[in-house]
Amino acid sequence: MYIYVEDRDGAEHRLEAPEGWRVMEVIRDYGLPIKAECGGACACGTCHVYVSEDWTEKLHPPSDEELEMLDGAFEVEDRSRLCCQILTQDALDGLRLSLAPGSEPE
Repeated sequence: MYIYVEDRDGAEHRLEAPEGWRVMEVIRDYGLPIKAECGGACACGTCHVYVSEDWTEKLHPPSDEELEMLDGAFEVEDRSRLCCQILTQDALDGLRLSLAPGSEPE
C-alpha cells in the first residue's frame, strides 16, 4: 500500500507503507522532516498532520488522549490528527495527508 504525504514546502511524496505500521513511522523512515519526539506514544503532538478531507471519515475517530495532545499543537483544524495514532491497513491505501506547522524538526 501507499500513502501520499505533502511536506511543508508543498512537495508530495509517495511512500510505500507496510501494513500495521504507524503512519508516523513510515514518514520518519523515509526521511521526511517530522519531529515525532515521543516515538509514537501519543505524548507530544509533534507528529501533527492534516488528513485530506476525502479520508477523514475513513479513519477511526481520535481517542481522548489524542485530542488532548492536539490541544497543544499549532494550527489545529477539523482534519488534524496525530499520525502516530493512524495504523496502516489495506483500507487506507492511497491515504493523503500533509505535515502540519510545528511538526518539522528544528
